Amino acid sequence: MTLHVELEDLASTLAFGRKLASAFAGRSRPPALLLTGGLGAGKTTLIRALVESLPGADQAEVTSPSFNIVNIYPTNPPVAHFDLYRLADGCSDDDIFELLESETTWNVVEWADRLAPQDEPQRAVHIALRPSGTGRTAQIKAKEKADEATLRSILEVKEG
Repeated sequence: MTLHVELEDLASTLAFGRKLASAFAGRSRPPALLLTGGLGAGKTTLIRALVESLPGADQAEVTSPSFNIVNIYPTNPPVAHFDLYRLADGCSDDDIFELLESETTWNVVEWADRLAPQDEPQRAVHIALRPSGTGRTAQIKAKEKADEATLRSILEVKEG
């Protein structure tokens, strides 16, 4: 089932990132967040809000890791922020796949559409950001029912 959230402006996008942090950060292993959307869709902004909501964020400077492919922030839990934009022909680095399955970091991925379906983490929440009016719409699909239930409990959503 796909859930839809209207993010009317920047403040709504930041609030959505904070809600994701509050919903999943306390879990022993939060689901990977796989973000898609065009340039300027709000992927990095959403991740920045999520990271800044976590303990240890004062030691983290959230930037898009386009040249490094991944930044790891010293938060609790640690966040591994992937940006696969430069991997236009798809992802082929085994080290990236291993880190995506890491049980010691919370993985968030920008340009997740560059991953082949078989390379996606087992537990994941897909978030597609699309322009809508003055803001954006987030289309959200969780792989696991428990993650979908968590999302429903913190968000005002409509089913699609």
